[in-house]
Amino acid sequence: NTQIRVFRKDKEIHASKLDSLKRFKEDVRDVGAGYECGVVINSFDSFEPGDIIQAFEIREVKPI
Repeated sequence: NTQIRVFRKDKEIHASKLDSLKRFKEDVRDVGAGYECGVVINSFDSFEPGDIIQAFEIREVKPI
């Protein structure tokens, strides 16, 4: 259920869900900073050098 935003030159150009995340040829849940990975984003495939991918989750938190 990870949500994705793609930014180009400080402007959001796409927002949707993450379809898959791979490290080498294995599906993974997360990838550490500085490591390479493959990302498939729902309805988006026009990446350009310098694009920024922001991943986030929306969670409901019950009041205490």
